[in-house]
Amino acid sequence: MQKQRERYCQDMFLPGVKAAPFLLLLRFALSQFQSPSDRIEFKLGRFQEIALFANRTFDAFLWNIPEDVAFIIIQVHTKYVHALLSFYKIPTGRTSTSGQDPGLLFSLKPEENASMWHLRSLTENTSATSVILPYKKRDPVPGGCSLESNLTVDTNVYLQYNLYEATISFAPANIGYARGTVPPSCDYVGEESRSRLRYDVYQYFLPETDLNEKVLFVALQNMAEIPHVEANGIQVFSLGAQDEASVAVSSIAGQGVIYNVIVKDLEMNTSAAYTPAHTYGCSFTDKLDNCYTLKRTSTKIFFVSAGLVGLFVCFFGHRYLKIVVLGLVAVTGCFGGSLLVICWWRSGSVVFCMMVIGLVLGFLLSSLIFFTPLGNIKVFNNDTVFWVTFTSVTLLVPLIFFSCPRPLNIMTCGVIGSYTVILAVHNFVYTSLAYITLNILKRALNENFNNAYTDVPFQMNDYVLISIWVVLLVSGIVFQFHREKDQPIFPSNPYQTWKRDRERRQTNVLDPSHHIPPIKDRMKSVLTDVKQLFMKQQPAGEQTPLLL
Repeated sequence: MQKQRERYCQDMFLPGVKAAPFLLLLRFALSQFQSPSDRIEFKLGRFQEIALFANRTFDAFLWNIPEDVAFIIIQVHTKYVHALLSFYKIPTGRTSTSGQDPGLLFSLKPEENASMWHLRSLTENTSATSVILPYKKRDPVPGGCSLESNLTVDTNVYLQYNLYEATISFAPANIGYARGTVPPSCDYVGEESRSRLRYDVYQYFLPETDLNEKVLFVALQNMAEIPHVEANGIQVFSLGAQDEASVAVSSIAGQGVIYNVIVKDLEMNTSAAYTPAHTYGCSFTDKLDNCYTLKRTSTKIFFVSAGLVGLFVCFFGHRYLKIVVLGLVAVTGCFGGSLLVICWWRSGSVVFCMMVIGLVLGFLLSSLIFFTPLGNIKVFNNDTVFWVTFTSVTLLVPLIFFSCPRPLNIMTCGVIGSYTVILAVHNFVYTSLAYITLNILKRALNENFNNAYTDVPFQMNDYVLISIWVVLLVSGIVFQFHREKDQPIFPSNPYQTWKRDRERRQTNVLDPSHHIPPIKDRMKSVLTDVKQLFMKQQPAGEQTPLLL
Protein backbone atom coordinates (compact mmCIF):
# COMPACT_ATOMS: atom_id res chain seq x y z
CA MET A 1 0.00 0.00 0.00
CA GLN A 2 2.81 2.44 0.83
CA LYS A 3 4.43 1.74 -2.55
CA GLN A 4 1.14 2.46 -4.31
CA ARG A 5 0.76 5.77 -2.47
CA GLU A 6 4.29 6.83 -3.48
CA ARG A 7 3.46 6.03 -7.08
CA TYR A 8 0.19 7.91 -6.70
CA CYS A 9 2.09 11.00 -5.51
CA GLN A 10 4.16 10.92 -8.70
CA ASP A 11 1.31 10.32 -11.14
CA MET A 12 -1.79 12.05 -9.77
CA PHE A 13 -3.27 15.01 -11.66
CA LEU A 14 -6.63 16.33 -12.72
CA PRO A 15 -8.10 15.50 -16.12
CA GLY A 16 -6.25 17.54 -18.72
CA VAL A 17 -4.08 19.33 -16.14
CA LYS A 18 -0.35 18.56 -15.67
CA ALA A 19 0.48 19.04 -11.99
CA ALA A 20 3.96 19.73 -10.61
CA PRO A 21 5.45 16.70 -8.78
CA PHE A 22 6.39 18.90 -5.84
CA LEU A 23 2.81 20.11 -5.38
CA LEU A 24 1.47 16.57 -5.60
CA LEU A 25 3.99 15.37 -3.04
CA LEU A 26 3.11 18.26 -0.75
CA ARG A 27 -0.59 17.58 -1.14
CA PHE A 28 -0.22 13.92 -0.20
CA ALA A 29 2.12 14.74 2.70
CA LEU A 30 -0.39 17.18 4.17
CA SER A 31 -3.11 14.55 3.96
CA GLN A 32 -1.04 12.29 6.21
CA PHE A 33 -1.51 14.72 9.12
CA GLN A 34 -5.29 14.49 8.92
CA SER A 35 -7.17 12.37 11.40
CA PRO A 36 -8.44 9.03 10.03
CA SER A 37 -12.01 10.32 10.40
CA ASP A 38 -11.32 12.94 7.71
CA ARG A 39 -10.19 10.37 5.16
CA ILE A 40 -12.37 7.91 3.27
CA GLU A 41 -11.12 5.06 1.13
CA PHE A 42 -13.40 3.64 -1.55
CA LYS A 43 -13.42 0.40 -3.50
CA LEU A 44 -14.27 0.29 -7.16
CA GLY A 45 -17.92 -0.52 -7.91
CA ARG A 46 -18.99 -0.83 -4.26
CA PHE A 47 -21.64 1.43 -2.70
CA GLN A 48 -20.54 2.95 0.57
CA GLU A 49 -22.69 4.91 3.02
CA ILE A 50 -20.93 7.93 4.55
CA ALA A 51 -21.72 10.84 6.87
CA LEU A 52 -21.09 14.37 5.57
CA PHE A 53 -20.67 17.50 7.67
CA ALA A 54 -21.10 21.13 6.69
CA ASN A 55 -17.93 22.28 8.46
CA ARG A 56 -15.63 19.41 7.47
CA THR A 57 -14.09 18.43 4.14
CA PHE A 58 -13.32 14.77 3.57
CA ASP A 59 -10.46 13.49 1.42
CA ALA A 60 -11.51 10.45 -0.59
CA PHE A 61 -9.08 7.93 -2.08
CA LEU A 62 -9.37 5.12 -4.58
CA TRP A 63 -6.49 2.66 -5.10
CA ASN A 64 -5.76 -0.29 -7.36
CA ILE A 65 -7.56 0.91 -10.48
CA PRO A 66 -7.13 -1.75 -13.22
CA GLU A 67 -5.05 -0.82 -16.25
CA ASP A 68 -7.89 -1.47 -18.72
CA VAL A 69 -10.08 1.21 -17.08
CA ALA A 70 -10.06 4.43 -19.13
CA PHE A 71 -12.15 6.61 -16.83
CA ILE A 72 -14.17 6.44 -13.62
CA ILE A 73 -17.38 8.20 -12.59
CA ILE A 74 -17.60 9.34 -8.96
CA GLN A 75 -21.14 9.63 -7.57
CA VAL A 76 -22.50 10.99 -4.29
CA HIS A 77 -26.20 10.91 -3.38
CA THR A 78 -28.09 12.54 -0.50
CA LYS A 79 -31.80 12.71 0.22
CA TYR A 80 -32.19 16.49 -0.25
CA VAL A 81 -29.05 18.22 1.13
CA HIS A 82 -26.64 19.64 -1.45
CA ALA A 83 -23.21 18.01 -1.35
CA LEU A 84 -20.02 19.39 -2.90
CA LEU A 85 -17.79 17.09 -4.94
CA SER A 86 -14.43 18.53 -6.00
CA PHE A 87 -11.00 17.50 -7.27
CA TYR A 88 -9.42 20.38 -5.32
CA LYS A 89 -9.80 21.26 -1.67
CA ILE A 90 -10.57 24.81 -2.81
CA PRO A 91 -13.20 24.10 -5.46
CA THR A 92 -13.30 25.78 -8.86
CA GLY A 93 -16.08 25.86 -11.45
CA ARG A 94 -14.38 23.44 -13.86
CA THR A 95 -13.28 20.91 -11.26
CA SER A 96 -16.27 20.68 -8.91
CA THR A 97 -20.02 20.16 -8.88
CA SER A 98 -22.73 20.25 -6.24
CA GLY A 99 -26.27 19.03 -5.72
CA GLN A 100 -28.16 16.17 -4.12
CA ASP A 101 -26.83 13.81 -6.83
CA PRO A 102 -23.44 15.22 -7.92
CA GLY A 103 -21.11 13.26 -10.18
CA LEU A 104 -17.60 13.80 -11.57
CA LEU A 105 -15.71 11.98 -14.31
CA PHE A 106 -11.98 11.34 -13.83
CA SER A 107 -9.99 10.52 -17.00
CA LEU A 108 -7.03 8.29 -16.24
CA LYS A 109 -3.53 8.69 -17.69
CA PRO A 110 -1.21 5.84 -18.70
CA GLU A 111 -0.02 3.79 -15.71
CA GLU A 112 -2.26 5.76 -13.32
CA ASN A 113 -3.93 3.48 -10.79
CA ALA A 114 -5.22 5.82 -8.06
CA SER A 115 -7.37 8.92 -7.62
CA MET A 116 -8.18 11.47 -4.95
CA TRP A 117 -11.05 13.96 -4.51
CA HIS A 118 -12.86 15.93 -1.80
CA LEU A 119 -16.46 16.03 -0.61
CA ARG A 120 -18.54 17.79 2.01
CA SER A 121 -22.06 18.99 2.75
CA LEU A 122 -22.93 22.58 1.85
CA THR A 123 -25.71 23.30 4.35
CA GLU A 124 -26.19 20.71 7.10
CA ASN A 125 -24.99 17.37 8.36
CA THR A 126 -26.42 14.49 6.38
CA SER A 127 -26.02 10.87 5.38
CA ALA A 128 -24.97 10.00 1.85
CA THR A 129 -24.20 7.03 -0.33
CA SER A 130 -21.36 7.01 -2.84
CA VAL A 131 -19.98 4.73 -5.53
CA ILE A 132 -17.19 4.81 -8.14
CA LEU A 133 -17.96 3.05 -11.42
CA PRO A 134 -15.25 2.08 -13.97
CA TYR A 135 -15.49 2.23 -17.77
CA LYS A 136 -13.16 1.07 -20.54
CA LYS A 137 -11.80 2.80 -23.63
CA ARG A 138 -14.51 1.45 -25.96
CA ASP A 139 -17.33 2.68 -23.71
CA PRO A 140 -18.95 6.03 -24.60
CA VAL A 141 -18.12 8.97 -22.32
CA PRO A 142 -21.29 10.37 -20.63
CA GLY A 143 -21.38 14.16 -20.89
CA GLY A 144 -18.18 14.19 -22.95
CA CYS A 145 -19.52 16.93 -25.23
CA SER A 146 -20.74 19.29 -22.55
CA LEU A 147 -21.30 22.76 -24.00
CA GLU A 148 -23.55 24.48 -21.45
CA SER A 149 -21.92 23.26 -18.21
CA ASN A 150 -18.79 24.60 -16.53
CA LEU A 151 -17.48 21.04 -16.37
CA THR A 152 -15.46 19.81 -19.34
CA VAL A 153 -17.15 16.43 -18.95
CA ASP A 154 -20.54 16.59 -17.23
CA THR A 155 -22.01 13.20 -16.28
CA ASN A 156 -24.90 14.62 -14.26
CA VAL A 157 -28.62 14.28 -14.96
CA TYR A 158 -30.40 17.53 -14.10
CA LEU A 159 -33.98 17.62 -12.80
CA GLN A 160 -36.30 20.62 -12.58
CA TYR A 161 -39.89 20.19 -11.43
CA ASN A 162 -43.05 22.21 -10.90
CA LEU A 163 -46.67 21.43 -10.15
CA TYR A 164 -47.25 20.02 -13.63
CA GLU A 165 -44.08 18.40 -14.96
CA ALA A 166 -40.46 17.45 -14.31
CA THR A 167 -37.80 18.26 -16.92
CA ILE A 168 -34.85 15.90 -17.36
CA SER A 169 -31.76 17.25 -19.11
CA PHE A 170 -28.19 16.04 -19.63
CA ALA A 171 -25.08 16.87 -21.64
CA PRO A 172 -24.41 14.96 -24.90
CA ALA A 173 -21.88 12.14 -24.73
CA ASN A 174 -18.75 11.44 -26.76
CA ILE A 175 -17.36 8.20 -28.13
CA GLY A 176 -14.78 6.38 -26.03
CA TYR A 177 -11.02 6.83 -26.21
CA ALA A 178 -7.97 5.22 -24.61
CA ARG A 179 -5.77 6.58 -21.84
CA GLY A 180 -3.40 9.31 -22.90
CA THR A 181 -5.15 9.99 -26.24
CA VAL A 182 -6.93 13.16 -27.34
CA PRO A 183 -10.75 12.96 -27.06
CA PRO A 184 -12.55 12.88 -30.44
CA SER A 185 -13.93 16.20 -31.62
CA CYS A 186 -17.56 16.83 -30.73
CA ASP A 187 -18.08 18.79 -33.97
CA TYR A 188 -16.88 16.04 -36.30
CA VAL A 189 -19.61 14.33 -38.33
CA GLY A 190 -18.95 10.84 -39.65
CA GLU A 191 -18.74 7.19 -38.73
CA GLU A 192 -16.13 7.85 -36.04
CA SER A 193 -18.20 10.54 -34.31
CA ARG A 194 -20.81 10.85 -31.60
CA SER A 195 -23.60 10.74 -34.20
CA ARG A 196 -23.75 6.96 -33.73
CA LEU A 197 -24.74 7.29 -30.06
CA ARG A 198 -28.23 6.68 -28.70
CA TYR A 199 -29.67 7.78 -25.34
CA ASP A 200 -32.21 5.74 -23.37
CA VAL A 201 -33.94 7.50 -20.46
CA TYR A 202 -35.06 5.23 -17.61
CA GLN A 203 -37.49 5.83 -14.76
CA TYR A 204 -37.75 4.04 -11.41
CA PHE A 205 -40.52 4.68 -8.86
CA LEU A 206 -39.84 4.44 -5.14
CA PRO A 207 -42.52 2.88 -2.89
CA GLU A 208 -45.55 5.16 -2.71
CA THR A 209 -45.50 7.75 0.12
CA ASP A 210 -42.23 6.29 1.42
CA LEU A 211 -39.81 9.14 2.23
CA ASN A 212 -37.33 6.94 4.08
CA GLU A 213 -33.68 7.68 3.35
CA LYS A 214 -32.64 4.03 3.52
CA VAL A 215 -35.21 3.10 0.88
CA LEU A 216 -33.80 5.79 -1.41
CA PHE A 217 -30.22 4.57 -1.01
CA VAL A 218 -31.20 0.99 -1.82
CA ALA A 219 -33.15 2.16 -4.87
CA LEU A 220 -30.18 4.19 -6.14
CA GLN A 221 -28.16 0.97 -6.27
CA ASN A 222 -30.77 -0.34 -8.71
CA MET A 223 -30.31 2.68 -10.99
CA ALA A 224 -26.53 3.21 -11.06
CA GLU A 225 -25.02 0.34 -13.04
CA ILE A 226 -26.17 -0.53 -16.55
CA PRO A 227 -27.48 -4.10 -15.95
CA HIS A 228 -29.46 -2.97 -12.90
CA VAL A 229 -30.92 0.05 -14.70
CA GLU A 230 -32.13 -2.05 -17.61
CA ALA A 231 -33.52 -4.72 -15.28
CA ASN A 232 -35.31 -2.46 -12.79
CA GLY A 233 -36.04 0.78 -14.63
CA ILE A 234 -38.79 1.65 -17.11
CA GLN A 235 -37.56 3.02 -20.42
CA VAL A 236 -39.60 6.15 -21.14
CA PHE A 237 -37.61 7.77 -23.98
CA SER A 238 -35.10 6.81 -26.64
CA LEU A 239 -33.22 9.74 -28.22
CA GLY A 240 -30.82 9.97 -31.12
CA ALA A 241 -27.65 12.03 -31.28
CA GLN A 242 -29.48 14.81 -33.16
CA ASP A 243 -32.37 15.04 -30.69
CA GLU A 244 -32.50 17.60 -27.91
CA ALA A 245 -31.00 16.21 -24.71
CA SER A 246 -34.02 17.22 -22.66
CA VAL A 247 -37.36 15.49 -22.01
CA ALA A 248 -40.38 16.12 -19.78
CA VAL A 249 -42.48 13.80 -17.64
CA SER A 250 -45.50 14.42 -15.44
CA SER A 251 -44.68 15.52 -11.90
CA ILE A 252 -46.16 13.68 -8.92
CA ALA A 253 -45.86 15.56 -5.63
CA GLY A 254 -44.64 13.35 -2.79
CA GLN A 255 -43.72 10.42 -5.06
CA GLY A 256 -40.04 9.53 -5.16
CA VAL A 257 -38.68 8.91 -8.67
CA ILE A 258 -35.15 8.14 -9.89
CA TYR A 259 -34.06 8.92 -13.45
CA ASN A 260 -30.97 7.82 -15.31
CA VAL A 261 -29.69 7.91 -18.88
CA ILE A 262 -27.79 5.12 -20.62
CA VAL A 263 -25.78 6.14 -23.67
CA LYS A 264 -25.12 3.36 -26.18
CA ASP A 265 -22.51 3.14 -28.92
CA LEU A 266 -24.39 1.25 -31.62
CA GLU A 267 -21.25 0.47 -33.61
CA MET A 268 -19.09 -0.76 -30.75
CA ASN A 269 -22.05 -2.34 -28.92
CA THR A 270 -20.97 -0.70 -25.66
CA SER A 271 -22.76 1.55 -23.21
CA ALA A 272 -22.27 3.75 -20.15
CA ALA A 273 -24.56 5.23 -17.51
CA TYR A 274 -24.83 8.82 -16.37
CA THR A 275 -25.10 9.75 -12.69
CA PRO A 276 -28.69 8.97 -11.59
CA ALA A 277 -30.82 11.78 -10.16
CA HIS A 278 -33.90 11.63 -7.96
CA THR A 279 -36.79 13.89 -7.00
CA TYR A 280 -39.87 13.73 -4.79
CA GLY A 281 -41.69 16.52 -6.63
CA CYS A 282 -41.76 18.59 -3.43
CA SER A 283 -39.46 20.37 -0.99
CA PHE A 284 -38.24 18.98 2.32
CA THR A 285 -37.15 22.39 3.62
CA ASP A 286 -40.20 24.61 2.99
CA LYS A 287 -42.18 25.41 6.11
CA LEU A 288 -45.52 25.22 4.28
CA ASP A 289 -46.61 22.62 1.72
CA ASN A 290 -43.49 20.51 2.13
CA CYS A 291 -43.24 16.78 1.46
CA TYR A 292 -44.62 15.97 4.91
CA THR A 293 -47.65 18.31 4.77
CA LEU A 294 -48.89 18.01 1.18
CA LYS A 295 -52.57 17.55 2.07
CA ARG A 296 -54.29 20.21 4.16
CA THR A 297 -57.02 19.42 6.68
CA SER A 298 -59.60 21.39 4.72
CA THR A 299 -58.80 19.35 1.60
CA LYS A 300 -59.22 16.10 3.53
CA ILE A 301 -62.58 17.22 4.95
CA PHE A 302 -63.82 18.20 1.49
CA PHE A 303 -62.87 14.92 -0.16
CA VAL A 304 -64.15 12.81 2.73
CA SER A 305 -67.51 14.60 2.48
CA ALA A 306 -67.51 14.12 -1.27
CA GLY A 307 -66.66 10.45 -0.77
CA LEU A 308 -69.63 9.92 1.55
CA VAL A 309 -71.94 11.59 -0.97
CA GLY A 310 -70.38 9.47 -3.71
CA LEU A 311 -71.02 6.28 -1.71
CA PHE A 312 -74.69 7.28 -1.36
CA VAL A 313 -74.96 8.08 -5.07
CA CYS A 314 -73.29 4.77 -5.98
CA PHE A 315 -76.14 2.77 -4.39
CA PHE A 316 -79.14 5.16 -4.36
CA GLY A 317 -78.37 7.82 -6.96
CA HIS A 318 -81.05 6.86 -9.49
CA ARG A 319 -83.95 7.02 -7.04
CA TYR A 320 -82.73 10.29 -5.51
CA LEU A 321 -82.32 12.21 -8.74
CA LYS A 322 -82.15 15.48 -6.81
CA ILE A 323 -78.82 14.43 -5.29
CA VAL A 324 -77.37 13.66 -8.71
CA VAL A 325 -78.58 16.96 -10.11
CA LEU A 326 -77.13 18.71 -7.06
CA GLY A 327 -73.76 17.19 -7.96
CA LEU A 328 -74.15 18.48 -11.48
CA VAL A 329 -74.72 21.95 -10.02
CA ALA A 330 -71.25 21.74 -8.49
CA VAL A 331 -69.72 20.39 -11.72
CA THR A 332 -71.40 22.59 -14.32
CA GLY A 333 -71.75 25.71 -12.20
CA CYS A 334 -74.66 27.27 -10.38
CA PHE A 335 -76.27 28.74 -13.50
CA GLY A 336 -76.19 25.61 -15.63
CA GLY A 337 -77.14 23.39 -12.73
CA SER A 338 -80.05 25.64 -11.78
CA LEU A 339 -81.41 25.47 -15.33
CA LEU A 340 -81.27 21.67 -15.21
CA VAL A 341 -83.09 21.60 -11.86
CA ILE A 342 -85.79 23.99 -13.09
CA CYS A 343 -86.23 21.99 -16.32
CA TRP A 344 -86.71 18.74 -14.45
CA TRP A 345 -88.80 20.27 -11.62
CA ARG A 346 -91.27 21.98 -13.96
CA SER A 347 -91.63 19.64 -16.94
CA GLY A 348 -90.36 16.30 -15.69
CA SER A 349 -88.12 15.99 -18.75
CA VAL A 350 -84.87 14.19 -18.01
CA VAL A 351 -83.39 14.48 -21.50
CA PHE A 352 -81.10 17.41 -20.74
CA CYS A 353 -80.17 15.98 -17.35
CA MET A 354 -79.24 12.66 -18.93
CA MET A 355 -77.17 14.41 -21.60
CA VAL A 356 -75.09 16.14 -18.94
CA ILE A 357 -74.88 12.97 -16.85
CA GLY A 358 -73.72 11.10 -19.94
CA LEU A 359 -71.07 13.75 -20.58
CA VAL A 360 -69.77 13.32 -17.03
CA LEU A 361 -69.49 9.56 -17.53
CA GLY A 362 -67.91 10.12 -20.95
CA PHE A 363 -65.36 12.50 -19.43
CA LEU A 364 -64.25 9.91 -16.89
CA LEU A 365 -64.10 7.09 -19.45
CA SER A 366 -62.14 9.26 -21.88
CA SER A 367 -59.76 10.25 -19.07
CA LEU A 368 -59.35 6.57 -18.21
CA ILE A 369 -58.42 5.73 -21.82
CA PHE A 370 -55.73 8.42 -21.95
CA PHE A 371 -54.50 7.30 -18.52
CA THR A 372 -53.35 4.06 -20.15
CA PRO A 373 -50.21 3.82 -22.36
CA LEU A 374 -52.40 4.94 -25.28
CA GLY A 375 -52.10 8.47 -23.91
CA ASN A 376 -48.34 8.47 -24.54
CA ILE A 377 -48.63 7.76 -28.27
CA LYS A 378 -46.68 10.48 -30.04
CA VAL A 379 -49.59 11.59 -32.22
CA PHE A 380 -51.43 12.80 -29.11
CA ASN A 381 -48.65 15.30 -28.37
CA ASN A 382 -50.53 17.52 -30.82
CA ASP A 383 -53.15 19.44 -28.82
CA THR A 384 -55.65 19.49 -31.69
CA VAL A 385 -55.54 15.72 -32.18
CA PHE A 386 -55.71 15.11 -28.44
CA TRP A 387 -58.69 17.34 -27.65
CA VAL A 388 -60.68 16.28 -30.74
CA THR A 389 -60.22 12.62 -29.79
CA PHE A 390 -60.95 13.28 -26.13
CA THR A 391 -64.14 15.23 -26.93
CA SER A 392 -65.32 12.59 -29.42
CA VAL A 393 -65.05 9.82 -26.83
CA THR A 394 -66.82 12.01 -24.26
CA LEU A 395 -69.74 12.72 -26.64
CA LEU A 396 -69.98 9.10 -27.73
CA VAL A 397 -71.27 7.91 -24.34
CA PRO A 398 -74.50 10.00 -24.17
CA LEU A 399 -75.17 9.29 -27.85
CA ILE A 400 -74.95 5.52 -27.34
CA PHE A 401 -77.23 5.57 -24.28
CA PHE A 402 -79.60 8.26 -25.56
CA SER A 403 -82.49 5.79 -25.88
CA CYS A 404 -81.69 4.13 -22.52
CA PRO A 405 -81.75 6.93 -19.93
CA ARG A 406 -82.25 4.73 -16.87
CA PRO A 407 -79.24 2.42 -17.53
CA LEU A 408 -77.18 5.52 -18.32
CA ASN A 409 -78.09 7.18 -15.03
CA ILE A 410 -77.53 4.04 -12.96
CA MET A 411 -74.16 3.33 -14.59
CA THR A 412 -73.05 6.93 -14.10
CA CYS A 413 -74.07 6.84 -10.45
CA GLY A 414 -72.11 3.63 -9.94
CA VAL A 415 -68.96 4.74 -11.76
CA ILE A 416 -68.78 8.34 -10.55
CA GLY A 417 -69.91 7.56 -7.01
CA SER A 418 -67.37 4.76 -6.53
CA TYR A 419 -64.56 6.87 -8.03
CA THR A 420 -65.40 9.67 -5.58
CA VAL A 421 -64.89 7.17 -2.76
CA ILE A 422 -61.43 6.36 -4.17
CA LEU A 423 -60.58 10.08 -4.24
CA ALA A 424 -61.57 10.32 -0.57
CA VAL A 425 -59.33 7.37 0.30
CA HIS A 426 -56.49 9.04 -1.63
CA ASN A 427 -56.24 11.65 1.14
CA PHE A 428 -55.09 8.98 3.57
CA VAL A 429 -53.67 6.18 1.39
CA TYR A 430 -51.78 7.31 -1.71
CA THR A 431 -53.08 5.98 -5.01
CA SER A 432 -52.20 6.78 -8.60
CA LEU A 433 -55.88 6.48 -9.57
CA ALA A 434 -56.37 10.13 -8.60
CA TYR A 435 -54.30 11.09 -11.65
CA ILE A 436 -56.92 9.69 -14.05
CA THR A 437 -58.63 13.07 -14.05
CA LEU A 438 -55.77 15.17 -12.66
CA ASN A 439 -53.60 14.61 -15.75
CA ILE A 440 -56.41 15.95 -17.95
CA LEU A 441 -56.69 19.05 -15.78
CA LYS A 442 -52.91 19.53 -16.00
CA ARG A 443 -53.11 19.27 -19.79
CA ALA A 444 -55.90 21.85 -19.90
CA LEU A 445 -54.14 24.32 -17.59
CA ASN A 446 -50.53 24.00 -18.79
CA GLU A 447 -49.79 24.61 -22.45
CA ASN A 448 -46.44 22.77 -22.25
CA PHE A 449 -47.85 19.60 -20.70
CA ASN A 450 -48.56 18.09 -24.13
CA ASN A 451 -44.93 16.96 -24.48
CA ALA A 452 -44.72 15.45 -21.00
CA TYR A 453 -44.60 11.67 -20.63
CA THR A 454 -47.46 10.76 -18.29
CA ASP A 455 -46.61 7.73 -16.21
CA VAL A 456 -47.53 6.84 -12.64
CA PRO A 457 -46.48 3.99 -10.34
CA PHE A 458 -48.77 0.99 -9.92
CA GLN A 459 -47.99 -0.68 -6.64
CA MET A 460 -49.84 -2.68 -3.98
CA ASN A 461 -52.01 0.24 -2.81
CA ASP A 462 -53.23 0.81 -6.36
CA TYR A 463 -54.15 -2.83 -6.96
CA VAL A 464 -56.08 -2.98 -3.69
CA LEU A 465 -57.98 0.24 -4.45
CA ILE A 466 -58.70 -0.90 -8.02
CA SER A 467 -60.31 -4.01 -6.53
CA ILE A 468 -62.35 -1.87 -4.12
CA TRP A 469 -63.39 0.41 -6.97
CA VAL A 470 -64.58 -2.51 -9.10
CA VAL A 471 -66.48 -4.07 -6.17
CA LEU A 472 -68.23 -0.78 -5.35
CA LEU A 473 -68.98 -0.09 -9.00
CA VAL A 474 -70.47 -3.51 -9.76
CA SER A 475 -72.37 -3.86 -6.49
CA GLY A 476 -73.78 -0.33 -6.78
CA ILE A 477 -75.01 -0.88 -10.34
CA VAL A 478 -76.48 -4.33 -9.59
CA PHE A 479 -78.15 -3.07 -6.41
CA GLN A 480 -79.80 -0.14 -8.18
CA PHE A 481 -81.01 -2.25 -11.12
CA HIS A 482 -82.53 -4.75 -8.67
CA ARG A 483 -84.09 -1.98 -6.56
CA GLU A 484 -85.60 -0.14 -9.51
CA LYS A 485 -86.90 -3.09 -11.56
CA ASP A 486 -90.52 -2.63 -10.35
CA GLN A 487 -90.36 1.15 -10.08
CA PRO A 488 -91.12 3.82 -12.68
CA ILE A 489 -88.26 4.60 -15.06
CA PHE A 490 -87.64 7.89 -13.21
CA PRO A 491 -89.18 9.31 -10.04
CA SER A 492 -91.95 11.82 -10.70
CA ASN A 493 -90.90 15.43 -10.66
CA PRO A 494 -91.93 17.60 -7.65
CA TYR A 495 -94.19 19.93 -9.66
CA GLN A 496 -96.37 17.13 -11.02
CA THR A 497 -96.56 15.52 -7.58
CA TRP A 498 -97.67 18.79 -5.99
CA LYS A 499 -100.21 19.45 -8.74
CA ARG A 500 -101.69 15.96 -8.47
CA ASP A 501 -102.00 16.19 -4.67
CA ARG A 502 -103.70 19.58 -4.92
CA GLU A 503 -106.32 18.31 -7.39
CA ARG A 504 -106.95 15.25 -5.25
CA ARG A 505 -107.59 17.38 -2.17
CA GLN A 506 -110.03 19.58 -4.05
CA THR A 507 -112.14 16.74 -5.49
CA ASN A 508 -112.03 14.08 -2.76
CA VAL A 509 -113.42 15.34 0.53
CA LEU A 510 -112.92 11.92 2.13
CA ASP A 511 -109.18 12.18 1.60
CA PRO A 512 -107.57 13.01 4.98
CA SER A 513 -105.20 15.37 3.24
CA HIS A 514 -108.26 17.39 2.18
CA HIS A 515 -108.75 18.52 5.77
CA ILE A 516 -105.17 19.63 6.26
CA PRO A 517 -105.11 23.41 6.86
CA PRO A 518 -103.40 25.59 4.26
CA ILE A 519 -99.70 26.11 4.67
CA LYS A 520 -100.27 29.72 5.77
CA ASP A 521 -102.42 28.64 8.73
CA ARG A 522 -99.97 25.88 9.60
CA MET A 523 -97.09 28.35 9.71
CA LYS A 524 -99.07 30.66 12.01
CA SER A 525 -99.82 27.74 14.31
CA VAL A 526 -96.15 26.81 14.50
CA LEU A 527 -95.17 30.41 15.31
CA THR A 528 -97.82 30.55 18.04
CA ASP A 529 -96.46 27.37 19.61
CA VAL A 530 -92.95 28.82 19.54
CA LYS A 531 -94.12 32.03 21.23
CA GLN A 532 -95.78 30.02 23.99
CA LEU A 533 -92.39 28.61 24.93
CA PHE A 534 -91.05 32.07 25.80
CA MET A 535 -94.12 33.46 27.59
CA LYS A 536 -94.18 33.63 31.39
CA GLN A 537 -96.85 31.61 33.12
CA GLN A 538 -99.58 33.91 34.51
CA PRO A 539 -100.64 33.55 38.21
CA ALA A 540 -103.82 31.54 38.61
CA GLY A 541 -105.18 33.55 41.65
CA GLU A 542 -106.15 31.90 44.97
CA GLN A 543 -104.36 28.58 45.35
CA THR A 544 -105.56 27.60 48.91
CA PRO A 545 -108.67 25.45 49.32
CA LEU A 546 -111.84 27.13 50.58
CA LEU A 547 -113.17 26.23 53.98
CA LEU A 548 -116.75 25.07 53.88
